[in-house]
Amino acid sequence: MHKRSRTSQIPALFVFFLALGVLPAPPIARGQKPSLPDAPSAHLVAAIAQATAPQGPLPPQTAQTSASAKNAPAGPQLTLAQAEQMALKNNPNISIARLLALAQAQVTREARSAELPTAVGDLTAVGAHQYSRITAGYLSNPSIYDRAAGGLTVDQLITDFGRTHNLILSAQSNAKAQLESERATEFDITLTVDQAFYQALTAQAVLKAAQSTVEQRQATSDQVAALTKSKIRSDLDLSFADVQLSQGKLLLLDAQNNEQAAMAALNDVLGSDQNQQYALLDETNGNPAPAPDDPEAMVLAAFAARPDLASLNDKFIAARQYSTAERDLRMPTISAMGAAGGTPVRADQIQSSWYGTAGANIRIPIFNGFLFNAEEREAKLRAQAAREDVRNLRDAIARDVRTAVLNAQTAYQRIAVTQQLLNQANFALDLASARYKIGLSGIVEISQAQLAETQAEIAYANARYAYQTALAEVRFQLGQ
Repeated sequence: MHKRSRTSQIPALFVFFLALGVLPAPPIARGQKPSLPDAPSAHLVAAIAQATAPQGPLPPQTAQTSASAKNAPAGPQLTLAQAEQMALKNNPNISIARLLALAQAQVTREARSAELPTAVGDLTAVGAHQYSRITAGYLSNPSIYDRAAGGLTVDQLITDFGRTHNLILSAQSNAKAQLESERATEFDITLTVDQAFYQALTAQAVLKAAQSTVEQRQATSDQVAALTKSKIRSDLDLSFADVQLSQGKLLLLDAQNNEQAAMAALNDVLGSDQNQQYALLDETNGNPAPAPDDPEAMVLAAFAARPDLASLNDKFIAARQYSTAERDLRMPTISAMGAAGGTPVRADQIQSSWYGTAGANIRIPIFNGFLFNAEEREAKLRAQAAREDVRNLRDAIARDVRTAVLNAQTAYQRIAVTQQLLNQANFALDLASARYKIGLSGIVEISQAQLAETQAEIAYANARYAYQTALAEVRFQLGQ
């Protein structure tokens, strides 16, 4: 039986005493290659030196992919505040809400017009058959004379016992509700901007992690190829390394696609149809604000600040005022009328060259097929439904505030956990690399370590920006 030489046992003894704590473990920094013990032979020294030497250019596909990702134009820098301002200025939904608010303000003027006088000017010329009278279609049979005349007719509402006034109040409440809806639209757009911005930041962070993964696995593949060429490692190790490299390239392709899709979504909410690329700036600098911890106080604050709740309240008030106006349809309407004019060309039967008259009219509704009763009932039912809409939204706000705070607290805790996971994955990868280089482990161990490190880095990036998105959701729920 062949016995191993004393020299070939040096790496194993070194690692054994290192594990027992007899020898101090040198610190291994992220990205730094661990130092190796003395090799058992010159052949192994040469192989390891060749494997750990700086690598040449990447293969054509990898080099092209990495170059396209790194050399792509970064575009102008963009902060979150700048993105919000751009969206509020350019997003068409903001313009739509503003135009609807202006249109609703005109409804108030339309309702108020009933309280103002109405003046109508007339110019009339008539040629009639002699002694003609209108004898069909009317109870009266007025005479018709040849004439050419001009005059002015004025109507003025005196009172309709509150109906017009309530219609004006209802229109004003609806106009106020539309203004609150405009504010709510601004809040919706701001939240959408925040979500799209942090989603794009996440995609960019994942893209950087994917690029680093491809570079790392390319280096590993080159090192294993050198060891395989020197007959120190088998072709199976090289095959595993190539599989890991191909998986990294697939991850890079997906990351590039997700980054472009996230940037397209950001351009959409910014109100741009251009494929503008931005260099997004994370102003948190890795120091996120603490998570909120008192949802019950925030629920009360949300009730007072949410514009969508204020809009529904105003709509309920408007519906109630409109139902009162519909009730007043049963009341009389008193109005004054006057007319004056001249008749320069007239038949002999019209003796005066001018005319003038004034009077008042009281209109009393008696019966119209129960129309007023049905309209009043309809308005009351719609007012009750509007009140239930308010109560429903209050319940939803209370639920959403509590849920948003809980999500923010969980997301904040995930940052520390994923940071610890990333540190452990980095340390495990460094140890796995060291063990593989001195021949104490196989390619499967280092492949698993690389995969765990990549997953941990992506999880940490997701956790950071998921927390910022959760804070944006809390601000939205609070009406801030």
